[in-house]
Amino acid sequence: MRKIPAALAILGLATVGLAGCSLPGSSDCSEPVSDAELLDVVEVSGEVGSAPDVELYTPFHVTDGASATLDQGTGGATITRDDQLVVIDFTLVSGETGETLVASPYSEEQSNVLGLPQISQTFPTWADALQCASAGSRVVVSLAPEDIEAEAAASIGLAEGDSAVAVIDVHKVYLGAADGADQFNSGTGMPTVVRTPDGRPGLIIPEGEAPADVVVQTIKKGDGEVITGDAPVRAHILGVPWGETEAVTNTWDSQPQSVPLDSDPVLAEALVGQTIGSQVLVVVPAEQGGTEQPTVFVFDLLGVDAGITQ
Repeated sequence: MRKIPAALAILGLATVGLAGCSLPGSSDCSEPVSDAELLDVVEVSGEVGSAPDVELYTPFHVTDGASATLDQGTGGATITRDDQLVVIDFTLVSGETGETLVASPYSEEQSNVLGLPQISQTFPTWADALQCASAGSRVVVSLAPEDIEAEAAASIGLAEGDSAVAVIDVHKVYLGAADGADQFNSGTGMPTVVRTPDGRPGLIIPEGEAPADVVVQTIKKGDGEVITGDAPVRAHILGVPWGETEAVTNTWDSQPQSVPLDSDPVLAEALVGQTIGSQVLVVVPAEQGGTEQPTVFVFDLLGVDAGITQ
């Protein structure tokens, strides 16, 4: 059995472009995914967050994968989109031998933030299996041979045609987009934020001069954790120079950034005290942003990287 550092080997994938879309059924996540027949042949014991003991009848072979939720988490954000970031641990067991092929470290330090598109490159069915999961969830997934990317399967000793079983523990889920309540802002001459149905923002910047000072407007007010600045905040960021239409910063084309606030007084002024789930508009004058012209930013605040080391 191989125990690998997080984000190496089987899940050591490069950052990929993310398409912001909802998973089917994302409007109702009250019922966890569960396949009773899977739990008849796979037995999992142990606490969520620690390496599980997995027993299954061997040889185990499936032509269509299935999943079952053993524990349903109750806290924080829920997986409702296929572009969210998560912190997980997993154990992968051979269907032929019942032996553990590979496992993540199950460290108390949550050091591995992954995008679901990254995970899906290796395990295409996991995003659907994790639908509606939140922190504290444990999900069992049976994997047909085509449910594992061929190179990854070979690297861990899984022969062509073999099936496997994965046990996935979800430690943290980041929002996919700001989900707070719309707020009224009375300022005139300010940019307008528009959004696509999946939450991706755009900017309409008015003609005229930009404000001379930093301006901060809360566009959507989330009900999540308050940002203190002690830990980086994970955010989607759109940045467009005043008077322009092309973005100079757009994490929506890749994945959210981890933004430290302890070394940037402008960002600290704008984001400390805000809450996760909020969308914040910030206009930064050129001299304070170190740019040639003022820049308009839209921050979608998705989670706090407390305990995350990357």
